[in-house]
Amino acid sequence: MAFSLNKVMLIGNLGNDAETRFTTNNLSVTSFSIATSNSYKGKDGNWVNETTWHNIVSFNIPDFYKESLKKGKKFYVEGRIQKRDYTDKEGVKRYVTEVISEKLIPLDGREGGSGDYSSAERTGSFSAPAEPDNSSAGQDDDLPF
Repeated sequence: MAFSLNKVMLIGNLGNDAETRFTTNNLSVTSFSIATSNSYKGKDGNWVNETTWHNIVSFNIPDFYKESLKKGKKFYVEGRIQKRDYTDKEGVKRYVTEVISEKLIPLDGREGGSGDYSSAERTGSFSAPAEPDNSSAGQDDDLPF
């Protein structure tokens, strides 16, 4: 068998507050997006800033992380890329590329707190289920969970 690797590491700011849903098997699924930026010199010699948005999905993360995943906060996200498709309520097939997070580390200090998170609070490792639960697909909106 050939060796392969599917690993992504991102540092970026959340574009929205995280949303948490529960599957029919009571699996907690938290989703949010983060923005990363890249700068390069354009043909005219001026610097161009390019922003890329990444959809992040986390399974069974602790409430501490859910509460800290707010718009504008900076996080390190480590995980794997997943592509999938689903059919929305109107019967249109949709395609999604997302990062299934395995580790989240907040990079901003606490609001109104003493600054940084303790080392025990900083690193969170979370495992995605072996088989995704798609049984609640399309029930609430166009998202399949």
